[in-house]
Amino acid sequence: MDTDLPNDETLHLWVNRALEIAGFMKPAEITLRFTTNEEVQTLNRDFRDKDQPTNVLSFPFEVPDFLLDEEPTLGDIIIAMPVIVEEAKEQQKTIHDHLAHMTIHGTLHLLGFDHIEDEEAEEMEALEIQILESLGIKNPYQAQ
Repeated sequence: MDTDLPNDETLHLWVNRALEIAGFMKPAEITLRFTTNEEVQTLNRDFRDKDQPTNVLSFPFEVPDFLLDEEPTLGDIIIAMPVIVEEAKEQQKTIHDHLAHMTIHGTLHLLGFDHIEDEEAEEMEALEIQILESLGIKNPYQAQ
């Protein structure tokens, strides 16, 4: 399997499409970091009390009042590529499609979407499906 990261243009497309379809229509800054299982496990443990690697973590930026009129920094998305590769294999998806999904998932978290409650999960999943479909990627929640 090819584990090369997509180019900046593709990453921008994924993030911008998520922002657009979710209704966030102004320029914003997001940091994407691709990392190891060890690093993401440390972050997951330190910030979520879950001592295990995970596919994606999002850290929304809390904007100080004096920056409210500036181009917003939405936050950071941390993606563990070894987890993405393994999950893609297990779920019989391409790495590209799964990475697109997790990038979009992380972006929606930065906008305040969540999936803790069933109703919130349904809303977030519906948005993810719509965004992915607009990119030519099939529903990741549909059984293979």
